[in-house]
Amino acid sequence: MIRVRDLTKVYRMGDVEVRALNGVSFDITAGELVAIMGPSGSGKSTLMNVVGCLDQPTSGTYELDGIETGRLSDDQLADVRGRKIGFVFQSFNLLARMPAIEQVELPLIYSGARDRRERALRALGAVGLADRVHHRPTELSGGQQQRVAIARALVTNPAILLADEPTGALDTRTSEEILAIFQRLNRERGQTVIFVTHEADIAAHTRRIIHLRDGKIVADDQVRDPRVAHAAIPVTA
Repeated sequence: MIRVRDLTKVYRMGDVEVRALNGVSFDITAGELVAIMGPSGSGKSTLMNVVGCLDQPTSGTYELDGIETGRLSDDQLADVRGRKIGFVFQSFNLLARMPAIEQVELPLIYSGARDRRERALRALGAVGLADRVHHRPTELSGGQQQRVAIARALVTNPAILLADEPTGALDTRTSEEILAIFQRLNRERGQTVIFVTHEADIAAHTRRIIHLRDGKIVADDQVRDPRVAHAAIPVTA
């Protein structure tokens, strides 16, 4: 699904070159649950932007489902993002006055889908919010807001869910609920999930951890016994 080879990203700050990524190579196959982990300044956010087709590398190649993204125009990259990648961010990125059902419908409106209400209801049910579809963000807890964001990412049936510090704004119990949703989506639906995190506890819930430091991969480890998150959230198919 993902094939990255010799990826570099160089930023210029005056006369200084900053190599945010320096020869990164890895593959991620469909159905994996992976963490990209590293401290601040390791290059993980830059890598997330490239994998998410939000930015282009300086050199090297990135193929997503056999498409070499470096050959695509900005409009084509936007189309790939809309069809193949679902984003979940730490800050939820919900619109304050819009109920959950309409938040989740937004990506479908942009794509011109006609069955958006049915698909949005199904996505909200999948994250345990079938009884909160008409609630606005101010009427939802932080964990419920993040579940709306996950449903919005799921509604287009993306190949990849790319989660950037998705529990960073949540308490421990609520974080466990969110991690349980991601693990269930991966286990029951075969959804490919990539976490970008600096927290070892979050990465321990995945099955593979790619460690970045100073723009390079310093380790790529399988997790023998991933932690299982438990949460009593009622969901629908």
